[in-house]
Amino acid sequence: MNIRTKSCCCSANKQKSIYDFEVMAMGGKSVSLADYKGKVLLIVNTASKCGFTPQYADLEAINKRFADKGLAILDFPCNQFGNQSPESDAETVQFCQLNYGTTFPQFKKLEVNGENEAPLYTWLKGQKGFAGFDKDHTLTPILEKMLAEADPDYASKADIKWNFTKFLVDREGNVVARFEPTAPMESVASAIEGLL
Repeated sequence: MNIRTKSCCCSANKQKSIYDFEVMAMGGKSVSLADYKGKVLLIVNTASKCGFTPQYADLEAINKRFADKGLAILDFPCNQFGNQSPESDAETVQFCQLNYGTTFPQFKKLEVNGENEAPLYTWLKGQKGFAGFDKDHTLTPILEKMLAEADPDYASKADIKWNFTKFLVDREGNVVARFEPTAPMESVASAIEGLL
């Protein structure tokens, strides 16, 4: 299992806007996040074989509820946590569409921590660090134990801890919230609604 704990918050990253970043579409085409100016964004790192994978159904429900009001969900598959997204990009899209009927954009698989992390994620983590898991979630004790064994100082680092971490960005491009995978999806939906 690969849970790197390197944290990078360079001063240059703090000066960037989210709209300065480019990401790769599934087909390999570069996409500028400036294309999403004026929208509320929910940026999430996902995996197809995770205990949190059923959140795809919640994400699609949120997408259907709010897309026409100005929400864009940006899905970035990532295989850094327990090798839980091992398939190809095309297989990931097929899996999500067949099992969860997803219609929001899925991008090329990327890394969210470590030496090869995507610059977008370096910036996002610099905007909103880790603030703990939801204490009422059944998987919280398991995640906390596993992460503490890998790095006793994990809670003080901004790194992404697991699949389905979500960053909420307002219409002006400000990161206003970070939701760990244990956060109730109703809380995520409510926060989105508050920005729309």
